[in-house]
Parts: sequence; structure tokens; C-alpha cells
Amino acid sequence: MSEEVSKNLSETLFANHKQAKETSGLTRYMPSSQTFLDGKLEEDGYKWYRNLRRMQWSWQGLDPIEIEAVLAKIAASKHSRTNDQWLDTVMGYHSGNWTYEWTKLGMLHQKRAAELKGEDAADEMFNASLCFSIAGYPHLKNDNLAAQAQVLASNAYTEASNKTKYIVKRIEIPYQKKTIVAHLHLTSTEKPQPVVMVSAGLDSLQTDLWALFRDHLAKKNIAMLTVDMPSIGYNTHWNMTEDTSRLHQVVLNELYNIPYVDHHKVGLIGFRFGGNAMVRLSFLEQDKIKACVSLGAPIHDVLSSPEKLKQMPKMYLDVLASRIGKTAVDIHSLAGQLMAWSLKVQGILAGRKTRVPILAMSLENDPVSPYSDNQLVAVYSDYGKAKKISAKTITQGYEQSLDLAIKWLEDELIR
Repeated sequence: MSEEVSKNLSETLFANHKQAKETSGLTRYMPSSQTFLDGKLEEDGYKWYRNLRRMQWSWQGLDPIEIEAVLAKIAASKHSRTNDQWLDTVMGYHSGNWTYEWTKLGMLHQKRAAELKGEDAADEMFNASLCFSIAGYPHLKNDNLAAQAQVLASNAYTEASNKTKYIVKRIEIPYQKKTIVAHLHLTSTEKPQPVVMVSAGLDSLQTDLWALFRDHLAKKNIAMLTVDMPSIGYNTHWNMTEDTSRLHQVVLNELYNIPYVDHHKVGLIGFRFGGNAMVRLSFLEQDKIKACVSLGAPIHDVLSSPEKLKQMPKMYLDVLASRIGKTAVDIHSLAGQLMAWSLKVQGILAGRKTRVPILAMSLENDPVSPYSDNQLVAVYSDYGKAKKISAKTITQGYEQSLDLAIKWLEDELIR
């Protein structure tokens, strides 16, 4: 897609949304819940509606200086905001609006890609895709601007896939009269490769995971298969239920029909809620999985404690409500519903162990994934291990945890 075509596409996509409803104001709450949220807003004093994932975005390939420049433009905007306290709630698709500024950065990367060749061009294009994805973050269901940004992210990813020396195949799996779309990344198709199925959380897309393949798995000749969680990205047709791993289970069973991968050597990596799904799958399908890694996954603690859930920032509550498919939210009943998502409450981490060795990790003091959750997972897994990554070095924390994850999988997949 030339820069010109892409610019036109974005102008067409966003043309009718100059006054689109701004993300932070999309989720409707019952009056009592709204009163609670208003009080919490005063108390918390957060300056941003979104959780800013600077470390994650730079690990995924973006330049920290560019990230700060975008955030500065958003913060300095004089346009009106849905909520004056939250800097990233500028209304309307124009300067200062979250989607607008990140889309603009994505186009800059597209422009750079057009001036480069080979792998450099591909990397710029993958970065463009990541910017478009962040433009739609946290990907709430009825967010028109986010939906348009996702189209741009998907197109840029396809284009980047055509530029890279690696092989990226789109896999389509029919399920319940709809289609699950996954992406398979390979270093070669000469012989079947060990494969790792990867899933991120409830607020990021499968197209955000390129760096994991390029910088970690490709070096070991391990294929990567990315799958969105139910209710987000390519899987928006399905609401999220306590059966968090149902779509991944369908994909896992489809691996037998994919000639490029060795279905006897399958590993799993799950970030955040993806970790909940992958741990669950390691119990349901233990004969088909060699090893599993979960990073920062909510397993039991926060899901089974309404009080802890209520302490979460509004963005997270909005995301959870969006994934379940709620239109008017009562925080109290939302908290009750999430109790069923706990793998302990489901009886999965209460009965027999799984033969799959699971490495359960999170950063120190992670409110979503406390050490007790990871210990619980390790106890119910043969050779399972819980690991706390020191948060003093959060920059290295990411690299450190990924290096450990890849080593764990490599030991089981390439023996």
C-alpha cells in the first residue's frame, strides 16, 4: 500500500468520525456504579484514562522518544476533553485525540518503510502496524475510531509480512459458522518446525506480537502462531466467557492439518488474560502440549475478590465489560461474574496436576498477577515453576522474563 493510498484510506475511514464519541465515555454504568467511579476518580488522581505501556511499546519496537513525543502532543492539546482530569480524552478526530496522534505516527513509519528496502522496510511497516494498534487501544467494542485503526493495523501487518524475509501465513479456521483468524510465522517451510501458540491480553491485538518472533523465537527456528482472545481483534464475534481457552483449543486441534508445524512439539505463551487461557488449556489438552509460559496472568486472586476488582482503573473495568458484552454495567454484578473466571473456582487448579510443565511469572508487586497466583499454577503442574521478576529493573524485567520464557520452551520443544 503506497503512502498516498494509505493516507486516503485513513481519511476515508475517519471522515465520518470527526465527532465520534471518545473512548473513555463509551461504557455506560448504572447510576450507583457511576457515583462510585466519580468518587474513585477524585481519589485516584490519575492523569490518564489509559494505562500507558511505555516499556511494552518500546520493547515491541517503538522508539521511546517517539512515544514521549506523541504523549506530549496529546497532553498539550487545547481541544475539549470528555474528562478534564484525563489528558487522553480529547474529543473528535483531530490533533490531541489519542487515535489521531497514534495514527499519524503510524503513517510516519509507513512513509519511512516506503523509502527503505528488505528487512528495514518490513520492520518500519511492523512498527506502523503497532502504532495503528495502539491508536485503537484499549479496543473497546463500540469504539468506531478504534475499529478503523484496527483496519489500518491489519493492512499494515499484511504488507509488512510481504516485505520480511520470514514467512507469515494467515490461517483461517471455521468455527460456529464464523472464522477464527490466526497468523503463523515461520523461518522456513522446508520441514515442520516446533510451534508456540501466543496470545496477549484483553486489550491488545495479535498483530502486536511481531517482536517476540523476530527477536526471540525465530533465532531458535521455532514457529509462532498468534491468536486473539475471544471478543477482541479477529475474534470479536465471540464474547468472553469463563471458558477463556475455547478458541485456542479449536486452533490447537487444527495444528494437525497444518503441514509447516510439528504438532508433537507445541508450546504456549500467554500474556495477561492470554496467560489464564493458556494455563487452562494446559489442563484440558495435556497430551498435545509440551510446555507453557504465563506472564502476568490473572489466575485467581483479583478475579475472586470484588474489592480488588473495584480498585482497578476505569479503563480495565471498561475493557472487562466490553469483552463480556455488557451494555449497562453494574460493577458489583460484574465482579460477581468474574468470580467464575478464576481457575481455582472452576476446579481446574484444585484437582489433579497437569503433566505440562508451566512457568508462571509476573513482575514484583503486580496487582493483577500476585506471586500467590503463580505459585498456585506451579503447584498443580508437574515440574511447574513460579517466578517473580524484580520490578526495580522493569526495563530489563521484560527482557529477562522473555529470555526465561524462551529458554523454558526451548528445553521442552527442541530436546
